[in-house]
Amino acid sequence: MTDAIQTPKRVLVVDDNRDAAVTTGLLLAAAGFVVETCFDGPSALQAAGRFEPDACVLDITMPGMDGYELARRIRDEFPGNPPVLAALTAYDDVTHLERAAEAGFDLHFTKPADHCDVAEQLGECVGP
Repeated sequence: MTDAIQTPKRVLVVDDNRDAAVTTGLLLAAAGFVVETCFDGPSALQAAGRFEPDACVLDITMPGMDGYELARRIRDEFPGNPPVLAALTAYDDVTHLERAAEAGFDLHFTKPADHCDVAEQLGECVGP
């Protein structure tokens, strides 16, 4: 009997605050994910096409293309098997939660988020 080889899950982290993006990426990498980090929507779309993430952790408030638009565009790019989308944002009011759901987010974390909780929930959503 052989054990199935598990490949690490890929997570795309996008935040225009470089320190926040890098820190989140490092913490998720320490939890066993393979991480790609981007700092704006257009570069995230390019990375998503190449990297094919299992999950995306997106900031909402970014210049040019906000996290809602980025989420919709990522969902459009992977219509058959979209990645799990997690919002990591300072917003936690009902209006923003509704907008996040409409944009296709599966998870919502309010900054400052517990990165262990983020990693755990992402792991539950994307599997082993």
